[in-house]
Amino acid sequence: MQLLERYLQAVKFWLPKEQKEDIIAELSEDIRSQIDEKETELGRKLNEVELESILKQRGRPILVANRYLPQEHLIGPVLFPIYRLVLKIVMLCYVVPWTVTWIALLIFNSGYAAKFVGHSWVEALGYLWASLWSTAFLAAGIVTLIFAILERVQRKSHFLEEWNPRKLPPVNNPNVIRRFNSILELAANMIFCVWWTAHMSSNVVLNEVNLRISLAPAWRYFFWGFLLIALINIALAIANLARPYWTARRATFRLVTDIAGSTLFCWLLKSNLLIEIAAASLSPAKAVQMTTVINLWMARMFPVAVIFGVVIAVVNIFRIVRVTAPSAHTPGETAAMA
Repeated sequence: MQLLERYLQAVKFWLPKEQKEDIIAELSEDIRSQIDEKETELGRKLNEVELESILKQRGRPILVANRYLPQEHLIGPVLFPIYRLVLKIVMLCYVVPWTVTWIALLIFNSGYAAKFVGHSWVEALGYLWASLWSTAFLAAGIVTLIFAILERVQRKSHFLEEWNPRKLPPVNNPNVIRRFNSILELAANMIFCVWWTAHMSSNVVLNEVNLRISLAPAWRYFFWGFLLIALINIALAIANLARPYWTARRATFRLVTDIAGSTLFCWLLKSNLLIEIAAASLSPAKAVQMTTVINLWMARMFPVAVIFGVVIAVVNIFRIVRVTAPSAHTPGETAAMA
């Protein structure tokens, strides 16, 4: 049984001092009972290979000892789901915008881009990669430290165990349309229609004493297009107020209007609509240069507008799929819609 004694000694090394003898005595008795049962079954003493097999089933000494130790967590199972959610939010709302801002500065800010003059794009991206990791580790470290402190406080005060079921949030139904959102959408589109027709119906969008801004004749297509989309959105908001649940038809209408609005806006960015800026303090050459620069920057924003349009379309498609799913409506919702 020398192999058993060596095993018990290895387990004993990892145990807390005040409990070593008791735990080893219990473990030794348990293993010896298992050995006796096996020997009775075989009708002979176990050889070293068979004893080794029994000890392997028990597990490594450090793992066996760990079962008898108090479980320590930097962030325990109570707070870990919240910690994981907060970490995702921080990564999404801090690291991602930081990266987008860095890339935007590199592309559009000549002063910032001058730092990388003489360096290749690979070197610039390498700098971004290094900075991104340091930022991510810093953000994750701060969140982890805060939750580690909360974990220690929770163990002592058990503040999370004191709660009232009546304070739980209401059942969430993603197909319900909040009336406040519909009212807000209705008001915003009505204000837009009034302002749009009052100030943007002409090719000359600004005609003051010292400043005049004129657009190309193609502007009328954009004017009527955006006005039509706003009127459709007003009708949809009224329908949502009357029946505050998404249906497949209304979700499809929203998809169509959002795609139309995104397409129209992307087309506007590429159309070079600005044809004249005239100001008393602005020379004709400078005015032409300013007009060209504004049209150029609008065209450069085209890829960003496309990305936003795709995201909006994906969200709308997901809504249609959710509404048309077999389990999309609860009985109460179906009755309300009827």
